[in-house]
Amino acid sequence: MNKVKVHSLFSDFDIELFKSGKHYRLYEKLGSHLMTVDGVEGTYFAVWAPSAKKVSVIGNFNYWIEGEHQLNVRWDESGIWEGFIPGVKQGDIYKYKILSHNNDIKTEKADPFAKRCEHPPKTASVVWKLDKKWKDGTWMQNRKSKNSIKSPFSVYEVHLGSWKKIVEEDRSLSFLELAEDLVKHVKSLNFTHVEFMPIMEYPYDPSWGYQITGYFAPTSRFGYPEEFMSLVEKFHQNDIGVILDWVPSHFPEDAHGLGFFDGTHLYEHPHRNKGYHPDWKSLIFNYGRNEVKAFLISNALFWLDKYHVDGLRVDAVASMLYLDYSREEGEWEPNIYGGNEYLEAVSFIKEFNEEVYKNYPDVQTIAEESTSYPKVSKPTFLGGLGFGMKWMMGWMNDTLEYFSKEPIYRKHHHNELTFSLNYAFTENFMLPLSHDEVVYGKRSLVNKMPGDQWQKFANLRLLFGYMFTHPGTNLIFQGAEFGQYDEWNFQKSLDWHLLENNLNQGILELVKKLNSVYQSESALYDQQFIPEGFQWIDYNDAENSVLSFIRKDKDEHKLIVVCNFTPVPRENYRIGIEGVKSIKLLLNSDDKIYGGTGYYKNSNPKIETVEHHAKNTSVNLDLPPLGFLIFKAV
Repeated sequence: MNKVKVHSLFSDFDIELFKSGKHYRLYEKLGSHLMTVDGVEGTYFAVWAPSAKKVSVIGNFNYWIEGEHQLNVRWDESGIWEGFIPGVKQGDIYKYKILSHNNDIKTEKADPFAKRCEHPPKTASVVWKLDKKWKDGTWMQNRKSKNSIKSPFSVYEVHLGSWKKIVEEDRSLSFLELAEDLVKHVKSLNFTHVEFMPIMEYPYDPSWGYQITGYFAPTSRFGYPEEFMSLVEKFHQNDIGVILDWVPSHFPEDAHGLGFFDGTHLYEHPHRNKGYHPDWKSLIFNYGRNEVKAFLISNALFWLDKYHVDGLRVDAVASMLYLDYSREEGEWEPNIYGGNEYLEAVSFIKEFNEEVYKNYPDVQTIAEESTSYPKVSKPTFLGGLGFGMKWMMGWMNDTLEYFSKEPIYRKHHHNELTFSLNYAFTENFMLPLSHDEVVYGKRSLVNKMPGDQWQKFANLRLLFGYMFTHPGTNLIFQGAEFGQYDEWNFQKSLDWHLLENNLNQGILELVKKLNSVYQSESALYDQQFIPEGFQWIDYNDAENSVLSFIRKDKDEHKLIVVCNFTPVPRENYRIGIEGVKSIKLLLNSDDKIYGGTGYYKNSNPKIETVEHHAKNTSVNLDLPPLGFLIFKAV
């Protein structure tokens, strides 16, 4: 006997929106919802399974017996099964048992809209009502200025499981512990934002969270959903924005996940050349299916709505844009125009960005896109994809390649540093030194550098100085801020004991100071995405491996930056500058507090009427070895 009451949260208009792919708040309708119906407390369930013959809710409340609580299919051909089950309460665990019209295949699935999941390796969903009284009103009212592309945007990227561990208990910190330790650390380093590698529920630790099965649930590894909310809130109370990695590009084949959901290819594209990712051995969403688009866009808005998140960094955008991504000839089919663009995915990305910015104009979306696809960070009304920013992968590859070379050879590769300025203003670029650069044998940042230990650290200081003064916003992965020696290992804590060493502590102090200068000097952020904010002094001194340039804001306030990419000090090094009466040293990476020599102070440089670099006035500087100088023009 079916103990399910007929009940629905869907209006006819909801169904119309859902079928047309325009329902962007599906989390308010689908999934499990605690409620009272006719005076009886219980839970309403709704799931999309259009190829199902029968759908039962199985759980701890019915001993996991199929057929005890069979949902009712709607009459409107939406494919939604729903019903109210009395007595099912907060914390009860459940799945959907689905009998398919396709050869009577049976599947047993977690709820795609579950707001909480069991702790892996368990795979059931948990009935949960989000209950949080937020105390971040000041941040939410003012975050438009904090998130603007004309504001400083410096990001600390974190993998929550490996940032810090309690060794004695062999465990990671909880959300609540992170709300103390991680917030304090990010605040002390003056970062404006933190970015979490995926925190949505995932079954397999080595995927780092990029293989998601619970798109609407923060992973149970670190605590309850409300405790993750408290972590976000604590960052906001400390004036720090929160960005989430979001993965609409693929999902795993785990039996309880979205794959083959109702015995058919429901969420994934049915054709292997569009529906399977050979690199990650995972499934690809069917971007041409309206209901799937609505699922994904609803998910994006869910985190912005319910969790007060300030931005989404979208993973693997290139894999979505191209039909031939990571495929050999014969493994893909051209689009209707004969090209390799995945037109439905392009359309989905544009729609996602339009809806995000329409509903939350004070957040940012950031594309991890590794190709030269045009206008990624331009508005859709100008023919762009609509992202707020794009990772500058070319800068990252060229710069790390340059820094890995022995300084004696760098003069032959000078253009690897200067080339990025040829295209720096074609997009709103974020400069990333992310987790991807310190795994799989690539070595940590400090160990990519040539030379003895002092030179390795001087090179790392120089890399950060060049990065923070280059046009664009910045991202640094955990551990780099103090010169972690070892590659990142998701199973291990960062080596916090290294901060007992002067050189490691020096990197930390430098990152702190760079963030402070970046935020206090509008010349570094006011025009960070437009060519008016940058001017070369000399990009041509390959022989000495020195770069010099100016950063300026719209009011012509200027900073002068000089970088010496060799361990040879350049004393009496002259640069031409005009329209400046004097310059004041803001930052010298060679100061002892950062681990430098402390010799090349440049404390009182004089502007002289000596022609240089086609300028009538110039200044003589002493460039420290593997160092950079930032001066403020008066």
